Amino acid sequence: MQDTLTHASSMLKVAAPADAAAGSGNDVSGLPLAFLTDLTLRHFSRLGELKLYEVAHHLGMAASAVDGLLQHMRGLQLLEVPRRGAFEGDVSYALTDAGQRLARLAFEKCHYVGPAPVTVPEYMAQVRGQSQGLVHLRAERLRQAMGDLVLSPTLLPTLGAALNSGRAIYLYGDSGVGKTVLAEHMVKTLEGQIWVPHAVYVDGEVIQVFDPIVHRRVPVDALPARGLARHQVADGRWVRAERPVVIAGGELTLETLDLTYDPYTRVHVAPPQMKANNGIFVVDDLGRQRMSPHELMNRWIVPLDRHVDYLRLQTGAKFAVPFDVRVVFSSNQAPGQLVDDSFVRRLGYKIHLTPMDAVSYRIVVAQACAKAGVTPDAAAIDHLVNTLHPHYTQPYLPCVPFDVISKIADRARYLEEPACMTPELLDWAWHMYFGATAPMN
Repeated sequence: MQDTLTHASSMLKVAAPADAAAGSGNDVSGLPLAFLTDLTLRHFSRLGELKLYEVAHHLGMAASAVDGLLQHMRGLQLLEVPRRGAFEGDVSYALTDAGQRLARLAFEKCHYVGPAPVTVPEYMAQVRGQSQGLVHLRAERLRQAMGDLVLSPTLLPTLGAALNSGRAIYLYGDSGVGKTVLAEHMVKTLEGQIWVPHAVYVDGEVIQVFDPIVHRRVPVDALPARGLARHQVADGRWVRAERPVVIAGGELTLETLDLTYDPYTRVHVAPPQMKANNGIFVVDDLGRQRMSPHELMNRWIVPLDRHVDYLRLQTGAKFAVPFDVRVVFSSNQAPGQLVDDSFVRRLGYKIHLTPMDAVSYRIVVAQACAKAGVTPDAAAIDHLVNTLHPHYTQPYLPCVPFDVISKIADRARYLEEPACMTPELLDWAWHMYFGATAPMN
């Protein structure tokens, strides 16, 4: 995998003042000089007097590039030098009266004050360069990710093939068979780290991408020494992060899958699937969203097929971004019950999860006892497996043991006595969990 930053050659370079004066359309690695000037004005307005290295830090740009920008702004009489230090590079800059006025106008255009955005071509190249499709999942890694989950021996090869395919995965089965838990463990297969931009620039608009809730930042001092050039750490427009995971449930709507625009700040926020690029997006409980599965599939039919998503700015302009996301759907219903055949084909892998057999179920019961801190009892476990489940025609679902056995632990804590399993306590806990009141035969 190309795991190193590919935006080295596109480090922002500001034209010399003489060249910049040729017109306002001067382009700086795709960023108009006027945009960079407005962004810098907002930083000065917020922070006051700044030195060159401080401006470079806040813009996430090389000092050499920022020096040209500041000289350009001085030439326009937007900045002044109120003080100089003992050496030539120790210079402080501050806004002039004209700079203050233009800073207020800059805030009227946009309230974004952060590192300089990257351009769409830079973003697309970076996402593609660190695509998960370049990393193949191995059997040992998948076994580690599954941890102590008790799974059918035939399921692991299926999951491995599905994850390596890059296609959407549809997990379905009755409530309680472990779809959500399995999806959460599949997330653990993610390996490596990626570069995420603070923001992306599109047609004069700013789209915030980095989200500290989604993107777990990797400290610079934790980066490996080999394979990382100095500029890769110095380019502050990008954040080094773990591969992202986004889990969405019933709150997902069509609106959340598009850009969010704040009319006050005049800044767009990337939708969840864009934040999930180079990672995993889990759509849990498909069919319970405030939009129909048909609407969701209509929205994602092109991204799932071509790995490209199309977003629309509040200005109406439309643009493309990569859709490098492993999408995992989970649902209680078979895919054919939710969407038509044309969408079913695009789901890639349809994996049906079924209840456990009695042997596997006993392993889960033992795990539940250890987790809940309840002393197991062979006769009580036989009562659970051979009596309670058959009598109430309740299938062996992996969610049941802990949910039932933990109630025995709850009761023991209240009574301040050891948490021990007995058939009688299992009857009580079972009724508390299922609400079953019918007497047993």
